[in-house]
Amino acid sequence: MYKLGQYIPRESLVHKRDPRVKLIAVIALSIIIFQVNMVGLLAVTALTIAISQLARIPAGAVLRSLRPVFPFFLGLFLLYIFFTPGQPLPPFPIGPIQISYEGLNLGVIQVSKFLLLVAAASILTMTTSPSEITIGLERLLRPVRITGLSSHDIAMLVSLALRFMPVLLDEMDSVSEAQLARGPNFNPHSMSGRIKSITHLALPLSINILRRCDELTDAMEARGYQPGPRTYLHELILSRVDYCLIIAIITLTIAFLIWPI
Repeated sequence: MYKLGQYIPRESLVHKRDPRVKLIAVIALSIIIFQVNMVGLLAVTALTIAISQLARIPAGAVLRSLRPVFPFFLGLFLLYIFFTPGQPLPPFPIGPIQISYEGLNLGVIQVSKFLLLVAAASILTMTTSPSEITIGLERLLRPVRITGLSSHDIAMLVSLALRFMPVLLDEMDSVSEAQLARGPNFNPHSMSGRIKSITHLALPLSINILRRCDELTDAMEARGYQPGPRTYLHELILSRVDYCLIIAIITLTIAFLIWPI
């Protein structure tokens, strides 16, 4: 099963593109998503599906990679529909419970925007290796060197955070399976049982993640890693297609900011 942050090697036009182009595209798509309404969201959704198909990644795989964030966005959706004032939606209000048209509309739009943002980030990590993301970010962040910060260090931090997403999910699955194999006695259908299960999951998960961090630190030190600027064996070179795509992306973003859908 595909997971958020996992790189999937493929021979596709999206995989072959320069990582800077894909990073700029994700940033531009994020700006556009927050400027559009429901019709615009449908257009952006169709574009996201088209890009995933062009990258030879099934749309179902992208949806399955979003499964870990679904509970959070479900809670966010419930907050919108229950706590947004407006015209009541029949048969509400039912006692103290009230759902309004405005809350339902706002919940659908906002949650859809966040899901599209996560989907775009997921497609980026599925089509770009961690090393390519690091190099691409470093090249894009070169202007920050005038502040005294190292663009490579910032890019490395972001790359490691993305790389640890599938590791975190794997550790969570392993701990959950180990607890189920030992026969937990808390009831998962009650609120107290769920809180107890989260408590039992948090401690071993934190220990395992810290252990993974120590292993990563030892591995980087054993390979002589030092912070600061560096050169690479394969330098990034933008092709004509990449330049055309960057110009098209920037033009489309400016057009959406001037004439939002």
